[in-house]
Amino acid sequence: MNDLSVKMGFHYTSCGLPNIWLSSGYEIEWIDGEEAVTIHDLDGLHATIGRALVIRKKVLDGPEVRFLRLQMNLTQAELARLIGCDVQQIARYEKGQNKIPGPADRLLRVLYREHLHDRDSLMDVLRAMERLDSRMDDAQVFAETSEGWRTAA
Repeated sequence: MNDLSVKMGFHYTSCGLPNIWLSSGYEIEWIDGEEAVTIHDLDGLHATIGRALVIRKKVLDGPEVRFLRLQMNLTQAELARLIGCDVQQIARYEKGQNKIPGPADRLLRVLYREHLHDRDSLMDVLRAMERLDSRMDDAQVFAETSEGWRTAA
């Protein structure tokens, strides 16, 4: 483990996002010489990661678009139809070949929040996104609490 791993906890890359760290809510075991990691309440963690993504001001990048799409159980074709673009364009967003344009980025965020059954109005969601500070390259750290997964301070 390097110094960053010790300070931030477990680097959770299995979700497809490179900047996710867990400060709690996981167990590491060694089975037959292989490291095995168990994540508590994986669905809750993924929902919390998704919420953290959709409330940031930074435009979603390729892995984030893919993560949100998969969490909503949508194919690239289904997402393309919902946001009004070609399926190949979704593939290019996810591969990082093209940046997702502002209106499509915001629509994807709203779709995800609806998927989670968040009850904010569309106007509230868009105003909240407008007020947020940009956190371009910050590592995202999550902790499991008695109330479920939360963004760690």
